[in-house]
Amino acid sequence: MIRLLEGAQLSGRVLLEGEDLLALPEKRMRRVRGKEISMVFQEPLTALNPVLSIGTQVAEVFRIHQGMNRKQAREASEEILAKVGLSDPKRRLKQYPHELSGGMRQRVLMAMALACRPKLLIADEPTTALDVTVQAQILDLLLSLQEELDLTLLFITHDLAVVAQTCDRIMVLYSGRLVESGPTRAVLDQPGHPYTKGLLDSLPERAEPRQPLVELAGRLPDPAHRPKGCAFRPRCNRADDQCHQVPELKNIASDRALACHHPLLPS
Repeated sequence: MIRLLEGAQLSGRVLLEGEDLLALPEKRMRRVRGKEISMVFQEPLTALNPVLSIGTQVAEVFRIHQGMNRKQAREASEEILAKVGLSDPKRRLKQYPHELSGGMRQRVLMAMALACRPKLLIADEPTTALDVTVQAQILDLLLSLQEELDLTLLFITHDLAVVAQTCDRIMVLYSGRLVESGPTRAVLDQPGHPYTKGLLDSLPERAEPRQPLVELAGRLPDPAHRPKGCAFRPRCNRADDQCHQVPELKNIASDRALACHHPLLPS
């Protein structure tokens, strides 16, 4: 979406307020990144530069995108660190990434991402490397800042419990393709794609007492060697000869879509 992967094969369109991001010249994209779209990466220790202080890295966002001088950027950096809940922000500005805990580093990334009040914030598994308590704190902070700053949040995660807590709508992908979308509660309560149902059935909290977990048979295919037709076909107990053709994504209701020849819901 923000064209960070060189050589990636792209198709279709990515529209931000009517502007196709895939068609923009690189000079314009550099203005979009960080200012209109920001991203919180999965592992903050690799996303942050280990040889630059926190203050230098946060201030850079304000200097590049808002044209602030060093003093202004320093003051703005201290303010945004305080907004994301970092204690003693003046001291944190002088520290380096390795001197902070995982939760503190994630808050620094959030501060950098929110510095320019973007229209869209992409959060890529932002709580994966954190313990449960810190994970809850980061999620609560993200949601409160989303409401306060009136921004759109695109949350990427494997954790369906986080999806249920965080998202209004859900898009389920399998092997790089969209297989189901709709309101989060509707999809989780009544999944329409066999893969979505398999994900939900494998959750420990849905298992019957003293019964083994239900697991999805097989393995995720190599993206470079996908099966012919539906990528989920080798693992699906509903597959037949029709599934050798790639299913189209079709609307089954005004707010739900499925890509499956044999959906669990009526079309």
